[in-house]
Order: sequence, then C-alpha cells, then structure tokens
Amino acid sequence: MKTLKTIIFLVLIIIGAGVWAQSKDAAPHVDLIAIDGSINPAVDDFIREGIARAKHNGARALIIQLDTPGGLLNSTRTIVKEMLGAQVPVMVWVGPSGAGAGSAGVFITLAAHVAAMAPGTNIGAAHPVAGGGQEVKGVMGEKIENFTASFSESIAQKRGRNAEWAIQAVRKSVAITESDALKKNVIDIVAKDIDDLLKQADGRKVDLDGKPHVLAFKDAKVNRHDMSLKQKILNILADPNISYLLMMAGLLGLYIEFSHPGVIFPGVAGSICLLLALASFQVLPLNYTGLVLIGLGIALLVGEMFLPSFGVLGIGGIIALAFGSLLLFDTESSDLIVDRSIVFTAVGTVGAIMLGLSYLVFRTQQAKPTMGMASLIGQIGEVRVELAPAGKIFVHGEYWNAHADGPIEADAKVEVIGYDGMTLKVRRVQGGEVAG
Repeated sequence: MKTLKTIIFLVLIIIGAGVWAQSKDAAPHVDLIAIDGSINPAVDDFIREGIARAKHNGARALIIQLDTPGGLLNSTRTIVKEMLGAQVPVMVWVGPSGAGAGSAGVFITLAAHVAAMAPGTNIGAAHPVAGGGQEVKGVMGEKIENFTASFSESIAQKRGRNAEWAIQAVRKSVAITESDALKKNVIDIVAKDIDDLLKQADGRKVDLDGKPHVLAFKDAKVNRHDMSLKQKILNILADPNISYLLMMAGLLGLYIEFSHPGVIFPGVAGSICLLLALASFQVLPLNYTGLVLIGLGIALLVGEMFLPSFGVLGIGGIIALAFGSLLLFDTESSDLIVDRSIVFTAVGTVGAIMLGLSYLVFRTQQAKPTMGMASLIGQIGEVRVELAPAGKIFVHGEYWNAHADGPIEADAKVEVIGYDGMTLKVRRVQGGEVAG
C-alpha cells in the first residue's frame, strides 16, 4: 500500500509539472536574441535556431536586436532566406541608440516582418566591397553589384518597403538615420526600446507564410536567449582580427620551439593557436594569394636563421608577411577586414622576434667554443715535460699529453693548434708571439 501511494504521488507530480509547463508556454511571450558584431555562420546558425525555437514554443514573435557593420554575403543570404520563409513573425530592431545596420545588416532589416530602429541609429552602405574596403573592379565587380542590388530589391518588394532606396543602398552606398528611414518607408517603427517596439507593433498585420497575420503582444513577456557555447566560440573565431592574431601567435610559437628545441610551452601554445586559426579559416573567406605570401614570409625569416644574408632574407620576409596579412581576407564575398593597426603591430613584433632569434643563433654558431677539446684551441700553455716531440704541457689549469713537430724544452711557451684524441697538438711561442 505504501508503495502504491508513492507511485501515485510521483504520477501527480509529473502531471502537475506538465500542466505547469503547458500553462507557461500558453502565456503570451516573445523571444529575443541579440546580434552584436559581424554576420557569419555562427550568427546564421543562431538566427535559424531562434526561429525554430520561437515556432516550437509558441512565441508570438522573434525579435532580433541588431548592431552590425556587415559580414559574409553567403551567411546573409541564408539568414534572409530563413526569415522570408519563417512561420513565426520576425521583428528586427536596430538598437540601442548608437547601433547601426550596415552592409549585410540592411538586407536582414529589410527581410523582417516588422523593421524598427532606435533613435540615434543608422542603416545603409550596402555596396559590395573587397575585404580591404576597396571597390571590386571590372566585370566581376559589375556582376556582384547587379546581383546584390537585385537581391536587395527583391527583399524590399517582398516586404512592401522602399525598393528604390534598397537599390541605392547597394549601388551608391547611401546611408540614412532612423527618422529618414521611417519617412522613406525603409522601416516601420522608431522605438526607443523593446517594450516600446511591442507596444507600437501590437495589432499590425503582416504576411506570414503567404497568409495575413495580426500581431498581438498585449501583456507579452520577453524571453531572452543567448548563443550556445559552440556558437559563441565560432562567433569569436569568425572575427578576422582574432583569426589573424591566432595564426601569427601559432606561427611564432612553432618558430620559437623549432629554433630552441625542448622549450615545449611555445610549441604547445603555438600548435593550439594555429589549429584554432585553421578552424576559423573554415568559415572565413580566404585570399589564397595572401596565405601563400604569409607562408613565403615565414620561410624567408626562417632562412635568415640558417643562411645569414645580412638581413636581406629577413627584410624580404617581413615585406611578404605584411602584404600577405593585408590580402588574407581580401575577397569579394565579404566586407570583413583585419584592422591595419593590428597587421602592422603583429608583423613588426613577429618580424623583430624572429630576426632577433636568428641573430642570436648566428652569434652562437660563430662564437668560439667554451667547452670540450675545441675550447682549448688557441690557448697558451707551458711545457712541463720536454716535448721530444711528445711530452706534457700545463694549459687551462690542467696537465695534458702534447705532441709537437719538433723538440721543445721544458718551461717553453706553446700554443694549442689542434688535437688528436686526447693528445694536444702544439707549436712553440717565441717572445710572446707564435712561431711561424
């Protein structure tokens, strides 16, 4: 009987928990995710996950709080595709004040069911550029511009927004403030915060998967969701500045380990950094010319250590390293760029350390031995047992067997000129000078 009561009690607890969970899900709520940084595969995965979660838990809408300078075009296209086909309303709020939706952020904002901006924000400048910020020239540049312009236009038309401005944002890199964006029908709402956004959006009609849908946010609770650990790590690695610094740290660590075997820590740390950099290269667009130049630069700096060229190889390596670093993420498929101050600082630091180590290695190779038999060559000793031609000498605080080309009397000064096994080869020193 006691066991039966326990089972019934557990069943009631499970049923109660289920009812509580259902009532919680039934309560009106919206999901909120924040994007602060470049658009990359981690952000793409985060938004896709957010849309699926909002649909699954019955959220009234998914709000994307956006502040981005731009990012990868491929990731942006995937995000837009997910937003246009979402079965739950997606609202984009460019905020807080001071935030912006640049480049890729324009397309994401236009693709929202409800587009909003906070006071003191801006949107625009979606012209496609190379990784270094320069315009893509020639036929390829024209193709990319035409495609991006039509992409922007189609999104605006789908959401009933200003298609002409969307085109100009791409072709002429126009950018406007939130008040102008509202006047030009680029966005729907200017809201100071999330609560203000929900209040103004309540009762609006949107097109949800081809069907009219009325937004209802009265008394809706805001549930904020953050990136998973995996997404956070990938988001960090997808920053070109972080990726570049990891690569340089990895190369420097391995260089120190190879030039000073047995130190261990630089080799371990360098290997980890280099592997993380390679992982980030899987999601970032690379210019392989830049990668080859970096490899050449490292090879020349290493060559300076083994083939001293009075700085020619070293300087050439630093130049190749600098050009390769500037070109590393210089592609037409993104507007990501490594900060030039980071490039010059990293190249200067790595170059200086490698050249310094090369110089020390060269000095070590040229220095006179201080230990072993070789260290005795050139030393001046005194004959203690007449060399006829073999005998004993006192040199470097020790007695040694010695051999000379001819007889040398005791107490004479001799210079060590070589050795054969444990026997030193010597010659006479006369008047403080070595005999010829």
